[in-house]
Amino acid sequence: MSLSVPTNPLCPEFTVCGQISLTDVAVLARKGFRSIINNRPDGEGGPDQPTSAQIEAQAKAHGMHYVHFPVSNLMISEAQVAAYQQQCAELPHPIVGFCRSGGRASALFQACGGQVGKAG
Repeated sequence: MSLSVPTNPLCPEFTVCGQISLTDVAVLARKGFRSIINNRPDGEGGPDQPTSAQIEAQAKAHGMHYVHFPVSNLMISEAQVAAYQQQCAELPHPIVGFCRSGGRASALFQACGGQVGKAG
């Protein structure tokens, strides 16, 4: 089984991708990811987008950690960057971050200086 979206590894500890499906969570777990960060607000993509709660339930069912860190645009504040960097440092690695296309997840990683903290 393969992912429904392509992934883009930004470093060995952090990969980004577009909107994942509920079945993608199992694939990500099998690929060795230990945490998921969802940067997409619920409902942004309409009724076909899985909710944060649905993805979180799948992540937990597969032994993964999950964080919902919605960002509605690329105007990322210093407070958001600091909070994101803290989340990345505390989560078990490797981490996959996603949003609609992967752009916001990538922008947050870059805003953190390309650092996700020590592997957990």
